[in-house]
Order: sequence, then C-alpha cells, then structure tokens
Amino acid sequence: MASTAQQTQQTDPQPKRTAILAAALDRFAELGVNGVAVPDIASRAQVGTGTIYRYFQNKEALVNALFQEEKLRFGEYLAQTRNRQGSPRELFDQHWQQMVGFAREHPKSFRFLELQDHLPYLDDSSRELERQVLQRLVKPSRTLQQQGVFRRDIRAEIIMATVWGAFVNLMKAERAGYIELSDRDINDARDACWRMCAS
Repeated sequence: MASTAQQTQQTDPQPKRTAILAAALDRFAELGVNGVAVPDIASRAQVGTGTIYRYFQNKEALVNALFQEEKLRFGEYLAQTRNRQGSPRELFDQHWQQMVGFAREHPKSFRFLELQDHLPYLDDSSRELERQVLQRLVKPSRTLQQQGVFRRDIRAEIIMATVWGAFVNLMKAERAGYIELSDRDINDARDACWRMCAS
C-alpha cells in the first residue's frame, strides 16, 4: 500500500514545489520572513538550495507565491458560509466563528498572513489579492449598514478593520502566552465587537 508521501507524489504534479512552500510556511510562521534564509527552507523541504531557485526566482518570489496561496486558502475558508439565511446577528456570529476556525485549524497560515515583515516583499499581484479578500470582508458590513443594523457614522472599511484587528490581537495574545482563551472568552470578545458595530 502506498504511503501518504507516495500518494502525494502520485497526485501532485510538482511535489518538490509543494514541499518547498510547506517548508517555507513552517519556517516563516516560526521565525518571520526576515529570520529565515533560503538554505534553511531547502533543508526543511529536503531539497537542494538550487532546487528552490528552479521554482522561484528569489526569496521574494517564494514569499509572494506562499502569500497568494495562503490568502486564497483564507478567502475560501471564509466563503464557506453555512447559513446565509440567518439573522444579521447569526451571520456575524458565524463569520466570527469562521475566523476562529481558520486560526485554530491553520495556525501557521494565520500567523504567516498576519506577520508584518513580509509586507515589503509583496508584489502588485499579492496586494491586489489582498484587496479582493478584504473587500469580501467589508461587503457584509456595508450591507448591514444599509439595512440599519450597523452604525453608519463609521465607514464599513473601518468597522471591519477594527473587528479584524481585535480578533488578530486576541489570537496573538493567546499564542504569546499572555492569556488563555476559553470558548466563553472568545464569545465575549465577539459580543463586544457586535456591540461596537451595532447601531
């Protein structure tokens, strides 16, 4: 019977590229983009350093490929709305739970996407993808404003950025060991964000 690695090689047309991206995600999430050298990624991926340059022109190209892959993963995860017919509050709670789910199920991806040291590396394609994903997050806030559910004295972009910032910092504080989050704590933070947004 074929091992998981063998099955991956049989179904993945570029298994070395996949291994390089996985290794880069591991190392970047752990040490940040600036703290990782290309040979370190090669070692983790079990390929030669020259192999990386066959797939990616330089470290910047590798960072962009990884950023785009993980940002798409995040966008697709959030698009999995289970109940589009719920009340505004139910949809907000569901959206919050999806953010929690992504951070819990894909902690390396979440950490990498929230690192700030990759920003100077991002090219126009990565920045455009970021804008597209952000717009998908802003759109529900704008709709709720139009329905009179969310306050209108603050732009929808500011509302979403504030909610996202609160969530990200909550997860960072837990990861850093400053706080230990229970389900109740996470729900309390969600409720506080709702109260801040509601009209």
